[in-house]
Amino acid sequence: MFKFKFLSVFGFMDWFTPAAAPTNTFLSTAAIGNREDLINVITNIAPTATPFLSLCGKATATATLHEWQTQDLAAAASNAQAEGDDATAKVITPTVRLSNRTQISTKNVTVSGTQQAVLSAGRGKDEMAYQMVNASKELKRDIEFGLTQNSTAAASPRTTRGLVGWAGDNVDSGAGYVAPVYTTATGTAQTDGTQAAFTEARLKNVLQKCFTAGGDPDTLLLPPLAKQTFSTFTGNATRFDKAEDKSVTASVDVYISDFGELKAIPSRFQRARDVWVLQADKWYLAWLRPYETRDLAATGDAVKKQLVCEYALEARQPKASGSVVDIL
Repeated sequence: MFKFKFLSVFGFMDWFTPAAAPTNTFLSTAAIGNREDLINVITNIAPTATPFLSLCGKATATATLHEWQTQDLAAAASNAQAEGDDATAKVITPTVRLSNRTQISTKNVTVSGTQQAVLSAGRGKDEMAYQMVNASKELKRDIEFGLTQNSTAAASPRTTRGLVGWAGDNVDSGAGYVAPVYTTATGTAQTDGTQAAFTEARLKNVLQKCFTAGGDPDTLLLPPLAKQTFSTFTGNATRFDKAEDKSVTASVDVYISDFGELKAIPSRFQRARDVWVLQADKWYLAWLRPYETRDLAATGDAVKKQLVCEYALEARQPKASGSVVDIL
């Protein structure tokens, strides 16, 4: 048993022994049946914001190969004609047919009959309902991840080409970068280049390219480190403003460029080496099968459900957007 010294009021060093419980005191450590102290709350900080998915408009797909067309005009010219000259037919610029494949995404949940019956903390009376809520959040995160990272439209299993696979125009890249090909059904993946710092000069280069091509970008998607770098850009003292964007439920910076204002939104699930310069109204998610919850057949003493959807990313005019790639 421990003993402690203390200095008494009389200045002498005394010893004392901590008091023990009286004989036969019934202690909590010996008790059987004390209720546990488990609060009825489950804390989860896993991020669920999906800014690109929220940015995309909604469209409809009717086949697993989803197609659309883009149109360019002839280059502007002086167009001076000789007096009395015969009419000459102009050169017709044909449309370009683009496509993407639909991708099936699912989350399957199985809960035993016993777990459904017992009383659990923090999830109400229905374990399956609680797990399905988590599954729906995970499914949205998976879709955001694929939409910002997939580079080709694979055929088996079908994969929809994401932003990386559409970055063939208006790019500021590192040495050795090869842009992806998106004009065929499958396309080819990009070749990453040598990484270099993300600078305001690189961003302005992409904005100029987008404007020259006819685009009007209005949104920047930035990985976390690039967002911090972006916040150090100086330029004109009035270049930044604040705005509340309810569509992404986050406070965003508004960057005032030479070609218009852009919302700067941090994005967790995209590649850390890419900054996207997007014209939002040119990006759609075409749903072949919107979100659906299915009851799966029981194969034993368990409840089974499935969340399923099928979709394709539709880049209605890739040349309206751009990207700064190969950033550090």
